[in-house]
Amino acid sequence: MTLDSIDLKIIALLRQEGRLSNQHLAERVALSPSACLRRLRTLEEGGVILGYQAVVDPRHTGQAFEAIVHVSLDQAQPHWHEAFVAQLAGWPEVHEASIVTGASNYILQVRTEDLAAFSTFVVDKLNRAHGVREICSHIVMRKVKAPGQPATLR
Repeated sequence: MTLDSIDLKIIALLRQEGRLSNQHLAERVALSPSACLRRLRTLEEGGVILGYQAVVDPRHTGQAFEAIVHVSLDQAQPHWHEAFVAQLAGWPEVHEASIVTGASNYILQVRTEDLAAFSTFVVDKLNRAHGVREICSHIVMRKVKAPGQPATLR
C-alpha cells in the first residue's frame, strides 16, 4: 500500500489524538468527512492502522515500577523459543516482549507495583523459566519520551 502525504498526516494526527472525530480529522487534513472516512477505512483494512488504544498512566493501575529486562536463553534446549514465548503469555507483568539481535535473545518491558513485586517476578517466574541462561535488568528511573507524550527534560 502506497501512502501519500494526506495518509501520513491522518496517521500522525491519530497517533497524537486517537479519539479525534472523523469531522475534526477531516477538517485538519482538508478533506470532506466522507473522503476522510474512506481513507481511514482503507488504512484500517490495509493493515496500516492496527487498532486504537488508550494511553494509561501506570501509577493509577498499580504498575508504577518499570524495568527493561534482557533475557538470554540456552539455545541448546529443544524448542527453547516456543517454550519461552508460551510462558510469556501467562505473565501479566510483561507488557512488551521483543526478539532482538546482540548479546540477549529477548528484551522485555516489565511493569509491577514496586521493586519487591518486580523481584518476586524475576525470582519466582522469569528465573525459573525453561532455558533461561542470563537475566540483566535495567530499572527505569524516569520516562523522557513516551507514546503520546512530547520529550521532556523533567
